[in-house]
Amino acid sequence: MALRTLESLGSLAGKRVIVRADFNVPLKDGVITDDGRVRAALPTLNHLINQGARVIACSHLGRPAGAPDEKYTLAPVAQRLSELLGKPVAFARDTVGPSAHDAVAALEDGDIAIIENLRFNAGETAKDAAERRAFAEQLAELGDVLVSDGFGVVHRKQASVFDLAEILPSAAGYLIEKEVDVLDRLTEKPERPYTVVLGGSKVSDKLGVIAHLLPRVQKICIGGGMMYTFLAAQGHKVGTSLLEQDQLETVRGYIAKAQELGVELVLPVDVVVAASFAADADHVVADADAIEATPFGADGMGLDIGPKTAEHFADAIRGSKTVFWNGPMGVFEMDAFAAGTKAVAQALTEVDGLSVVGGGDSAAAVRQLGFADDQFGHISTGGGASLEFLEGKRLPGLEVLGWE
Repeated sequence: MALRTLESLGSLAGKRVIVRADFNVPLKDGVITDDGRVRAALPTLNHLINQGARVIACSHLGRPAGAPDEKYTLAPVAQRLSELLGKPVAFARDTVGPSAHDAVAALEDGDIAIIENLRFNAGETAKDAAERRAFAEQLAELGDVLVSDGFGVVHRKQASVFDLAEILPSAAGYLIEKEVDVLDRLTEKPERPYTVVLGGSKVSDKLGVIAHLLPRVQKICIGGGMMYTFLAAQGHKVGTSLLEQDQLETVRGYIAKAQELGVELVLPVDVVVAASFAADADHVVADADAIEATPFGADGMGLDIGPKTAEHFADAIRGSKTVFWNGPMGVFEMDAFAAGTKAVAQALTEVDGLSVVGGGDSAAAVRQLGFADDQFGHISTGGGASLEFLEGKRLPGLEVLGWE
């Protein structure tokens, strides 16, 4: 069965439309530091507003403990959304209480309101199905239909993502429709050559993706903190670099499987090794098999791929028709250890084909390093959801919208 899309809902003029968006943006002192997820919701919101719908946007932000917490208020999102839409956005100070009902009752055709952080109510993420359903029923009182557009949470069986979509007539918004289309192309009919670049801290987070994509790709480049487990699996010493000892045998198995399938596993040949985990730490470039031969000895810590590795990865990326990248190559937040991530991002902008940045830290990295969203084929809004899709897992927030 295909995903139900906005068109399946017919005319929404005058209807109260709940939009489950993903406004889980990074905040610093109450200010949004990356509004990418807010901007990603605009095509769906503008479509509904232009149709004359009465829009009730909702989302989570952070991990409040099922109760109001001012640190996680969606008030800054309401302000930013108002600026981006060029019109007032009403803000309700609760989720399903008097403020929410008043805000919805005051809406006229083409108006929009945001209700407060869904996770201020314990029912949103409850493991107990009845508790979750009860909260979804309260949410359903606010609207006539649901447009699900928060791709970052479709892998979660949560009240606003799953249960609400069962209660109200529901369909996917433009963002989810686009995400599913792109990720489906990455798994089902990728144009070749196909290269996957994986980084981030833990190899254990990426094992499912490696297993599912190995038979589908021509090259896999391994960087980030997870590369040290691969280097250790080959018998190299890695100092105090991030290492998952319990994954060594699994990684050796993947190295052997890649060889058996004829997939080129592009592993680092050099590493930026630092004296400690600090922005101003002394650091040198060392061969990948000589991390402990630096002046820092066994205390040396790898914090980025080296320049030769960055060039190898960039060559693999530029020579591909399809590229999926998830996870930074190093500690990109520190200038001294950002070069590897920047080289990968730059190469992705030069792909003659489909280049996909897999959400999460990768999306944050490209924006922090000065790249524009439109330099890439697609920047996913869902790190965990993207990975689970690429692992071939069933995602409840998509299945409830008709996706199989």
